[in-house]
Amino acid sequence: MTIQQYDLIIIGSGGGTKLRPAADQGKKVAIIEKDHLGGTCLNRGCIPSKMLIYPGELLTHAKDLKKYGIDVENTDHSIRWKDLVGRTNISIQADSSSIERAYAEHKFVDYYHGHARFVSPHVVEVDGVHMTAPNIYIATGTRPSIAPIPGLEGTPYWTSTEALNNDKQPKTLVVIGGGYIAMELGMFYANIGTKTTFVARSGLLRAEDKDIRNRFEEYTCGKYDVRMHTSTQQVEYKDGMFHTTIQEKEGGTTVLISEALLVATGVTPNSDDLGLEHTSIKRDERGSIKVNEYMETHEQGVYALGDVVGKYMFRHSVNFEGEYLFGQRFGGQSKSPIAYPPMPHAVFSTPQIAGVGITEDELQLMGKTEGDDYVVAMHEYASSAMGMAMLPEVGMVKLIFDVQSKQLIGAHILGEKASDLIHMLILAISMQATVDDLHKMIYIHPALAEVIRNAVRKAQQALG
Repeated sequence: MTIQQYDLIIIGSGGGTKLRPAADQGKKVAIIEKDHLGGTCLNRGCIPSKMLIYPGELLTHAKDLKKYGIDVENTDHSIRWKDLVGRTNISIQADSSSIERAYAEHKFVDYYHGHARFVSPHVVEVDGVHMTAPNIYIATGTRPSIAPIPGLEGTPYWTSTEALNNDKQPKTLVVIGGGYIAMELGMFYANIGTKTTFVARSGLLRAEDKDIRNRFEEYTCGKYDVRMHTSTQQVEYKDGMFHTTIQEKEGGTTVLISEALLVATGVTPNSDDLGLEHTSIKRDERGSIKVNEYMETHEQGVYALGDVVGKYMFRHSVNFEGEYLFGQRFGGQSKSPIAYPPMPHAVFSTPQIAGVGITEDELQLMGKTEGDDYVVAMHEYASSAMGMAMLPEVGMVKLIFDVQSKQLIGAHILGEKASDLIHMLILAISMQATVDDLHKMIYIHPALAEVIRNAVRKAQQALG
């Protein structure tokens, strides 16, 4: 049996391609992808979802123009569904195709479209081709995890993949789940006119800081049809409609009838069909591949990164991990453990949420108390100069400072442009900035960032 020899093998073409520049150094690289090139983010995640969500946000703003004194009575607020989805698909396919062309033109890159499996500790097989390399990188990501709901299997329910690419806009939709995928996609459909009902087993966005989470739930339940603390008992599909039986918090049952059903109940790592049983690579109870502080698996020369590791589940985090591994193996850096800077996140719901650093919930779990160990400062969007112009229904900034060092240790924002505003606070935490550092800088007036300054002033008064 002939075994192809490479300098490195990359399994997964999303964040794993941060290792591809090794080919520019003359290293022979094999890239294996069973789906479309570009990974989840490009094809069925962050990029196509935002290409849909942003127009949905614009439509929401257009419908709300009356509060600014703008007459929109005779304006047709409607989505040209085929144009919207068509533009998204064309853009994504063009990007994915450009990656394949770039690989084909690179003399040190071999691209394999197929499913990779280990047949021995350092030999990978794809479509009958066997290959080996001293450096193998697993970046296979995750896939939707489907809750075991009676009657669901065999019905044409949606996961996030189908929700981003379907032929027509449904008139009615039920969304099962309370995480960020459920919120982002469900709110998008609701914002463009689909009658949408959210069914959440507990609360919404449970990983967020408690004040942000509580305010988000309060706002969302007031604007959308949300059934929290509700269990899904059964799904039946008949006559082209879903009949979803739920048990309400109060104990009674309700049948929700909808044209479409989106199941967004989490993800599972793509690690179960890689032939890992032929290696020493270990997985945890969730199926995530175990790695050490060098991103090394239990098999020497085999590394894993990204969602399949389960530490951070963002494209920006796997990019960081890929750049770290490239620097370690091919960038001339001395061997050192990965050192993550503060890891930010954002939820592109309506309104947006963004955060970085520790939450107050985490501090309290550590036995810390407000006033003795940390101080909290919050400020509303509406209580700012730009808030007078924006007239926001909801919007707030929450900052958490360490009492002893006066450093910013947590920052959380709910409201319009939260994913942009958070960046100055990412920098602040990364640079170990204190409340005095944030106070002495000049903020542009009347920019929305003044809401951060106002929260900083409150914190400075509390810290003395």
